[in-house]
Order: sequence, then structure tokens, then C-alpha cells
Amino acid sequence: MGTELDTSNWSGEGDFTQQIADWCVSLPAVAAVRVEDAPSTRSDVEYNFVSNEIYLQFQTRPRVERRRLWKVLPISRTVEEKLTTLAAIESDLTRSDEFGPPDYADEGMIQYLRTERIVPPYQTKGYKLIELVRIYEAGTPSRAAED
Repeated sequence: MGTELDTSNWSGEGDFTQQIADWCVSLPAVAAVRVEDAPSTRSDVEYNFVSNEIYLQFQTRPRVERRRLWKVLPISRTVEEKLTTLAAIESDLTRSDEFGPPDYADEGMIQYLRTERIVPPYQTKGYKLIELVRIYEAGTPSRAAED
């Protein structure tokens, strides 16, 4: 079963975003990857700021929890256990030669900021491309709701 990639809310801008999305799709513990444009994207004559968000949904497996009710009755229930975490994804990204450590990370987000100078053919002056990529776990509460 392959990883599902949803780019329907993404303009396709950002090569670094594409590299991270492709890397996430290749992970067996990731069930789905959704890439979206962030509302902070800006463009000017001298720079182009691209902001994208990547949401990861992790594969799960059933696990049986056993315990005793009132220290007498044995009970069990089946829970879905995630095969990986955002912290494990951050650790894998940090160890990779392609991406390295993120510019910022906490328990709910991984963030990379990349810049490069783009000089189109037949032009003497180029522009600076600034790309911000934030990675979240899908289904977690919105960070804006916490503010």
C-alpha cells in the first residue's frame, strides 16, 4: 500500500517543498502527505517568498491493552498505535545529508527556511527566492487556536 500524496491545495511553487514531500512519501510509516500553500506567500521585484505547509498522517497498527478492573476483572481493548511520530521524522530529517537539522522544531512542528538567488537566462539582475516549509502532523489541533 503506497503513501497518498494530496497536492490539490498547492500551487507547486517551491523545489525544496517538493523534495521534502517526496522524501515523506517514501517513508513506510507515513500513510498520507498533504501539501498546501500558506497564506503568507509574497512576491516583489527583488524577492519571492514562498510559504508551504506539509501535513503528515502516520500509519497505525492495532495493539491490545490488557489491564484489571478493580484489581479483579481482566479486561482488554484494542487501540491504534502510530508507527512513527513527528519527533522521529525530525530526527530522520536531521540525520539525512539532503536536509540536515531544521531551522526550528517543537513538539508540533518542523520548520525549514531556505534561500537562493535566482538569475533567469538573459538577465543581469535576479531575485532572491525565500522558501519556508512547515511540517505538521495531520489531525492535530490548529496552532492558531492556541494563541
